[in-house]
Amino acid sequence: MPAATQPPSISRTRAWLLAIRPKTLPAALAPVLVGTALAFADRAFAPGPALAAALAALLLQMGSNIANDYFDFLKGADTPERTGPTRVAASGLLSLQELRWGMVVSFGLAALVGLYLIAVGGWPILAVGVAAILAAVLYTGGPLPYGYVGLGDLFVFLFFGLVAVTGTYYVQAGQVTRGSLLAALPVGLLVTAILVVNNLRDIDSDRRAGKRTLAVLLGRGGARAEYLLLLAGAYLSPLLLLALDGRSPWVLLPWLTLPLAWKWARLVLDDARYGPPLNQALAGTAQLALAFSLFLAAGLLVK
Repeated sequence: MPAATQPPSISRTRAWLLAIRPKTLPAALAPVLVGTALAFADRAFAPGPALAAALAALLLQMGSNIANDYFDFLKGADTPERTGPTRVAASGLLSLQELRWGMVVSFGLAALVGLYLIAVGGWPILAVGVAAILAAVLYTGGPLPYGYVGLGDLFVFLFFGLVAVTGTYYVQAGQVTRGSLLAALPVGLLVTAILVVNNLRDIDSDRRAGKRTLAVLLGRGGARAEYLLLLAGAYLSPLLLLALDGRSPWVLLPWLTLPLAWKWARLVLDDARYGPPLNQALAGTAQLALAFSLFLAAGLLVK
């Protein structure tokens, strides 16, 4: 086990905030907003399940963040050369035992909320909930973490896109529709783009630590191309809602965020920008995902 560095003088509250990474939480809410807006548009809105889905998403994201901090430290991926935000295990701000309890509490509370959602949506929600918790832990944990073998992008797309949006819709409408699948596409693509920037920023330290993210496998050029493709796919997706699901032209409202997308794409494509400077693009892409989702939700609500 790698040794933690001497912890700086930071309060316990601040340490836990660093562990749960509040800036990532809006990305967890984005698919719930879209799924709920679609349910409202289809006259299936149910406030209780919608609120529970949002709470479960937040708890799962917090648990995932804590698990990543914990397991990346154990596997030696969080080294002094890492250029991202402070990791609490590597810096000694929180003990491994505290982080284990953090995971138990986060995932335990998510499971309790899940019991209500199971009562509403039936046993399919149990399968989805168990899979979501396993995906959160096994991203960096277990004997063969999928985030270490280039599969993180795929799983983020599946769980933060398809599963999150259609699951939110399902617990309100009782079914998965073509519209819910199409609405899930841009959300999943943009949340995956957040991970791409994260992995592009950490590409050198990840490579040295043996963490073979898709960015490591593709190289800087490939990761930048992936980022552009994800953005392009996200902005083309509303056309599918318009053409294949009969939604109104208002679903094109997310195109208003194109200047923001261009801003972050230019930064990511800049060869001179690597390492710490990409933290700005990381936060910006998370803001883009939320803004896009808000506009898409609004567009779905307008007939």
